[in-house]
Amino acid sequence: MIKARKRFGQHFLEPAWIEKVVRAIDPKADEDFYEIGPGLGALTRPLAARARSLVAFEIDRDLTAELQRTAPPNVTVVPGDFLQSSWIADHPSAGPVRVAGNLPYNVAAPILFKLVDLYGAGAPFTDATVMLQREVADRLIAKPGTREYGVLPILIGHSADITRVLTLPPGAFRPAPQVHSALVRLRFHAPALAVPSVTDFRALVQAIFTRRRKTLTNALLAYAGSAQVPPRVALEAAGLDGRRRPETLTLAEIAQLCYSFAVSRSSRPV
Repeated sequence: MIKARKRFGQHFLEPAWIEKVVRAIDPKADEDFYEIGPGLGALTRPLAARARSLVAFEIDRDLTAELQRTAPPNVTVVPGDFLQSSWIADHPSAGPVRVAGNLPYNVAAPILFKLVDLYGAGAPFTDATVMLQREVADRLIAKPGTREYGVLPILIGHSADITRVLTLPPGAFRPAPQVHSALVRLRFHAPALAVPSVTDFRALVQAIFTRRRKTLTNALLAYAGSAQVPPRVALEAAGLDGRRRPETLTLAEIAQLCYSFAVSRSSRPV
């Protein structure tokens, strides 16, 4: 019997919840799926039975071997760490792909960021329906001005609409985690607002939210761009009050601030 491994953050879905989750994902016969963290194949088999094809990414070598031995013919099992895998880039899909997975909670956020990066690089994702710790789900759907609002909802929300689909108790898994879980759906789309540089936009967001309780004028000192453009200048160009706090900014305001830094930097005398 294969046991869950703590180092991989494994919590296997109980049979009573499998059909509920599959119904929420709602696979169709003409759809192709990527599944992240298939584990024992609880979702793999019912998804594969209803979809055209499924590619499963599994880090655990024992589980990989078992899946390769027992998986249906329309399932391809890719061994290794999804975060390190280049399989999707090396095997570009000819058509739309949906993503599903019971994500390891200890690396859920990095996996979400990788999905966004892959989509931005051309992967034809339509949506991703994934299991997360409820606390992470709460942060993903947080709105400006709330305690949970920050890096995750801004950077993921820039490329996807996010909705909560289902909430699950600890008992829905074996072994039971010490937290509640939530199934969320990301519907990918072109960036909600254009920014001069995705790298600069991310750096700006991450910098100001390391000082989320500071005023914008002070929080922006953590951003590398402030070494070339004083925060006061960029804030004035963006029409923003430097006394505000980062958690009050909308996505549009952050994008405008990013533009203001870029424009002010390019107009400075050399």
